[in-house]
Amino acid sequence: MAAEVIRAGLLTTVQDLGRFGQQRFGVPVSGAMDSRSLSIANRLVGNGDNAAALEITLVGPVLRFDSHTLIALCGGDLGAVVGDKPLPMNRPVWIAAGSRLAFGRCVTGCRAYLAFAGGIDVPEVLGSRSTYLRAGFGGLQGRALKAGDRIEVMTGGESYFLRLREARAFSDDGFAAPKWSVRVDSERLMMRPQLVRFVAGRHWERLTPGVRNRFVGENFGVGAASDRMGYRLEGVELDKHSFGDIASEAVTLGTIQLPPDGNPIVLMADRQTIGGYPRVGEVASVDMPLLAQLKPGDTLRFERIALVEAQKLVHAQTSALAQIGASIMAAGSR
Repeated sequence: MAAEVIRAGLLTTVQDLGRFGQQRFGVPVSGAMDSRSLSIANRLVGNGDNAAALEITLVGPVLRFDSHTLIALCGGDLGAVVGDKPLPMNRPVWIAAGSRLAFGRCVTGCRAYLAFAGGIDVPEVLGSRSTYLRAGFGGLQGRALKAGDRIEVMTGGESYFLRLREARAFSDDGFAAPKWSVRVDSERLMMRPQLVRFVAGRHWERLTPGVRNRFVGENFGVGAASDRMGYRLEGVELDKHSFGDIASEAVTLGTIQLPPDGNPIVLMADRQTIGGYPRVGEVASVDMPLLAQLKPGDTLRFERIALVEAQKLVHAQTSALAQIGASIMAAGSR
């Protein structure tokens, strides 16, 4: 066992990269809302990208560690501290047995990802350890963490951070971390309104020119009803429309639906598998992690890009993640 949950926080769940190959049976993908932060956190502790970790939303838990554990925290800055010292983010951290990790005020973003060397040990359900809350399966008994839960970690995770592992040179703060860290674009994360790029959906051209101009020309707010299934946007009163009868069809991560009330919905990790609202756009996959870090009340602005540009952005992000992985391995082995 790695840690005990003393306090659960607002919404803390076990997530990996998702449950693929089941949508034809009506089973959502789920998985981390910010897959990039999850992948980096896993790489920092020597895991594969798909290892299960904790997704922590807005108000984090309090954890007590039962053994020396290698962890990494990435994503939003939710004020994590060990004792009264800030926990370094975006780097591997050895935390000593008996230490307490707590979270305070949300500084930036909305979601943080806490990875454990070896990955969290919960049963696979349909090929994934991700929690799907609406159906109550995956993760830890299909629910969010609660006080008294115990976080078990699998053994055999590759720990490349050998010198620190052997020395376990804990300071009086109860943790040890290197000086280096993964560089994150904190300025982009804090941009408000956040710029969210999208490609036109199959019903985009059926919007009137005026509605299309307002869609890309004004700021939207993230509504209070937003959740892991979808972000409900508000603040821009698009004209109510009637598309007539539209057959339900497959939707995906980042699909922008436009209900009859004119308030767009962006589908997120726990999205349904099909939908009957018009699909006016698809958020570029590279911007989904930024969207996932927006909280209710934050603002965003859409920018339309061509499909080929979205594809180039994906290739660039894949290369950047590969470089991050190589740099982590090189730094940890020195």
